[in-house]
Amino acid sequence: MNALANETSPYLLQHAHNPVQWYPWGKEALEKAQKEHKPIIVSIGYSACHWCHVMERESFENTEVADLMNEYFVCIKVDREERPDVDAIYMDALQAMGLRGGWPLNVFLMPDQRPFYGGTYFPILQWKQLLENIGQAFTSHYEELSNSANEFAQNISISEIQKYGLLPNQATNTLEELHTMYQNLSKDFDKIHGGMAKAPKFPMPSIWRFLLQYAYIAKNQEAKEHLEITLQKIAFGGIYDQIGGGFARYSVDGEWFCPHFEKMLYDNAQLLTLYSEAYSFTKNPIYKEVAYEIIEFVKRELKSSEGGFYSALDADSEGEEGKFYIWKKRHLEEILGEDTELFCKYYNITNTGNWEFGNNILYKNQTDENFAQENNISINILKEKVHAWKNTLLSYREKRVHPGLDDKILTGWNGLMLKGIVDAYKVFGEKEFLDLAEENVSFLMSNMTSSQGFLWRTYKNGTAKIQAYLEDYASVIEGLLALYQVSFKSKYYEFARDLIEYTIKNFYDEKEEMFFFTDENSEGLIARKKEIFDNVISSSNSIMAQNLYFAGILFDNEQYKHIANQMLSRLKRVLSIQVEYATNWAWLYAHSLIPTTEIVIVGEDLELFRKELEQYFYPNKILVGSKNESSALPILEHRTAINGKTTLYVCFDKTCQLPTFNVKDTMKQLNF
Repeated sequence: MNALANETSPYLLQHAHNPVQWYPWGKEALEKAQKEHKPIIVSIGYSACHWCHVMERESFENTEVADLMNEYFVCIKVDREERPDVDAIYMDALQAMGLRGGWPLNVFLMPDQRPFYGGTYFPILQWKQLLENIGQAFTSHYEELSNSANEFAQNISISEIQKYGLLPNQATNTLEELHTMYQNLSKDFDKIHGGMAKAPKFPMPSIWRFLLQYAYIAKNQEAKEHLEITLQKIAFGGIYDQIGGGFARYSVDGEWFCPHFEKMLYDNAQLLTLYSEAYSFTKNPIYKEVAYEIIEFVKRELKSSEGGFYSALDADSEGEEGKFYIWKKRHLEEILGEDTELFCKYYNITNTGNWEFGNNILYKNQTDENFAQENNISINILKEKVHAWKNTLLSYREKRVHPGLDDKILTGWNGLMLKGIVDAYKVFGEKEFLDLAEENVSFLMSNMTSSQGFLWRTYKNGTAKIQAYLEDYASVIEGLLALYQVSFKSKYYEFARDLIEYTIKNFYDEKEEMFFFTDENSEGLIARKKEIFDNVISSSNSIMAQNLYFAGILFDNEQYKHIANQMLSRLKRVLSIQVEYATNWAWLYAHSLIPTTEIVIVGEDLELFRKELEQYFYPNKILVGSKNESSALPILEHRTAINGKTTLYVCFDKTCQLPTFNVKDTMKQLNF
C-alpha cells in the first residue's frame, strides 16, 4: 500500500496497491522532492482511460520498474478530473515541448514543479530506459535540465490572452459576421456521416448547438440539414448504446461505428441538452427517444442515492475493452430465438462479426419507417419488437460483469447534467425530470457548498474536498438559471446570484477581462491559467459569459452585462478565423444580434402558460414568473395579474408590449 490508500478518487485508489510509492498531489510530496532534491514524476490520468490502465499493468505493477521510480523520483499520481488545474498546466508544458497531448500524461519536473520532459503512454522498455536516463541526467546534467525547465515554465506562465492576441474589439456584432462563422465552419463538415471531417470523432455539442442556433436565426436549410444528419448518424451509430442508452466518449473511426467504450457524464449531459433542443426545433421523434434513453441510462447507472451523479463508466470489463456491450450472433440466437434474424438485420449483426474476434457492435443504418417497409412489417409491430429486444438484452446484459464505475461526484459535471435534465423537462414536460433536477440541486446545495459560500470540486463517501474551479461555478450557475425558469422558485436564482458574486470576486481578472480557472484562495501552482477555447466541454469562460449575459437581464445588473460583452469582444478575431474552437462563444454572439426577449407570467395559471410557451422553439428569451407574490427581481416590479387574470408581459431591452392574457397573443407579439 502506498500513500494513495487514503484517497477517495477511484482512479487514485486503483494505484494504491502498486509497488510504486505514489503520493497524491499535495504538500507532502512536493516538500519531499525539495528536501531530498529529487525530480518529480507527475502521472496524470482518469479512471475510464484505457491506456492509463495498460500502462499501469505493464509498468506501475512491475517491481523492477517501481524500484527505478522509487529510487530516482518522487512519484505523484493525479486524477485529471479532480485536479484539472494541474492537468492543464502540464498538458500545456507537453505541447510547448512540441509533443502531442493525451492521457496518460507523464511529465518530469524539477523539485520546484518546473517541467523539463514529458510524454503520454510509454511501453515498458522505453519507460525503463527513460527513467534511467533522466535519473542519471538529473545528477550529471542538472544545469541543462534546469535551464530547459526555465524555458518551459516561462512558456506556460504566458497568459492565454497574450498568447493568442485576444484584444477587445468593440465593432458592432452583425449577421454578416455570423454567416462568415458558419461558412468557415462548414468547410470541414463530413457531409456523409455528419460532424466534422476527421477521425477519431468526438461528440462536440457546442458545435452542434451553434449550428442549431444559426439554422434558426439565419433560416439556413443547409445548416439544419447538417445538424439533422449528425444527430441521426450518432444516434444510429455504435457510439450510442443501442440497448441501454447513453453515448460513449468517442468513435475511433469516422462513421460513428466503433466506440471507445467509456461513457462520461459530461458527454451525456450536454447531448441531453442538444437532443432536447433539437426536438423542440424539428419535432423529430428520434431525438425525443434519445433524450429519454439518456435520462434512463443516467438514472440506472450514474445516479447516487443522495441525488448526485457519478462521473464515468470504464471502457473495460474483465480486462477486455467493450466486452460488456458487444455480442456474438450465436448468443443472440439463444436469447432471442425466432426473432434473431430480424434483430440481426435491424442492428447489422453477422455470423462472423462486424467488429473484431467475431463480435458485433449494434448499430442502425436506416430509420424504423424504412426498415419496416423493406421487411414488410408494420411500423407499430416493429416498434413493439424493438422495445422488447432492448428490455430482453438489457436484462441479460445486467448479469455480465459491469465496467468499472468512477463513483466520485464532480460539481461541474453535475451542473451540466442538471442543465440537461432541466432542458428535457422544459421540452417534454415530464414531472419526473423536474423532480430529478431538484433532487440534484438539493444535493449540490447540501453537500458541495461550504459554510463560507464557496463550492467544493469533488465528493465521495460523505466527504467533499478540493476548492472548486471556474468550470464548477459556471456549470452550476447555468443549471440554476435554467431551473429557475421552469420552476420559478426564488431560491434557485438567489443561489445562482450568490455564486456569480463569489466568482467575480475570486476568479475575475479585471486587467484581461476574463476569469481565471482557479480560485484566488486555492493552492498556488506555478501558473494560473484561463480556459478560453471550447472543446468536448464548452470552455468555462464561454459558459460564464453566457451566464453573465442572461443574469444581467434577469437581475438588471449592468456590471454582469458589461463583463459578458467585454469577454465576447475579445473572441471576435478567433470567431472570424477559427470558430471551430469557439462555437459556444459563437452561440452567445448569435444571441447578441437581437435583444433577448423578457417574458413575464403573473397569475395562478403560471405553470400552464409556461408549458404552452415552451411548445414553441424560441431560445433567445428569459422567462420569469410569479403567482402574484412579491419578488426581489426587478423584472417583476409592478407586474400584476390584471383583474385577477393570469397576465403575460413581453419586453425587449426595457421596451414592453401591451399585456396579453393568452399564449397565442403573446406569440403574435414575437412574430409567430
